[in-house]
Amino acid sequence: MSALVRASHPEPTVAVTAVAMGLAVSLGRDGAGVAAVAVAVLSGQLSIGWLNDAVDAARDSLTGRADKPIATRAISRRTVTAATVVAALVCVPVSLASGVLAGTTHLLAVASGWAYNLGVKSTPFSVVPYALAFGLLPTFVVLGLPGSPPPPWWLPVAGALLGAGAHFANVLPDLADDAVTGVRGLPHRLGATGSRMAAGVLLLAASVVLAAAAPVAVFVALCVPVLAAVVLTTGFLAGRRDGSRAPFRAVLVVAVVDVALLLTAGHAVVA
Repeated sequence: MSALVRASHPEPTVAVTAVAMGLAVSLGRDGAGVAAVAVAVLSGQLSIGWLNDAVDAARDSLTGRADKPIATRAISRRTVTAATVVAALVCVPVSLASGVLAGTTHLLAVASGWAYNLGVKSTPFSVVPYALAFGLLPTFVVLGLPGSPPPPWWLPVAGALLGAGAHFANVLPDLADDAVTGVRGLPHRLGATGSRMAAGVLLLAASVVLAAAAPVAVFVALCVPVLAAVVLTTGFLAGRRDGSRAPFRAVLVVAVVDVALLLTAGHAVVA
């Protein structure tokens, strides 16, 4: 069970699920609605994480990834593949429990994650699934409200910017290993320095969009971009060490700060 959890990419899985739940609560969805969002997002993220490790099993073994349970034989690829299928099957009806439009939106987000794992990660368009999935995620939560109201423009835009920035930061520790196995997504083509710059610019842009557009106190809005800049600078400086995941953790922190900003807006998101 421990190996299965580690193969699911637990940090981003828990973070994304918590963000979706928090947004659902702040928008006033009832207990059943919040639970539906939580299970849908959790099952979708689990399917994406497990699929990633199942697809990359041979590459991870070739590069001796000690943090990958399949590569270390702590769990079999067959077991992780079976878990992927189960999570995907759970995700479909639970997503649709929020409504056909909202559920379809979430399933498109999950499909984007699957597309990344199944080949887009090795193309110049590797950032597109991240941007699409993270833009659709908050849209799914809002569309699940009574009447399926559309989200304000800045909500999916900020989500897409966060997702794109997360892509560049997430790949940084794996650039050397990916080069050995032939993976050449957009971050690999830009290199470590270019990817750090892209991640920083995208994440700061997300913070600025939220600070400028979300209906929150002026003081709070002014502080968020400054805090994001400090966190990102610290994380990327620490991330210059080979294999460091500090940039990705900095991304998660900034994402949490941005989401906290969003949650303070509450019902005004769809007012």
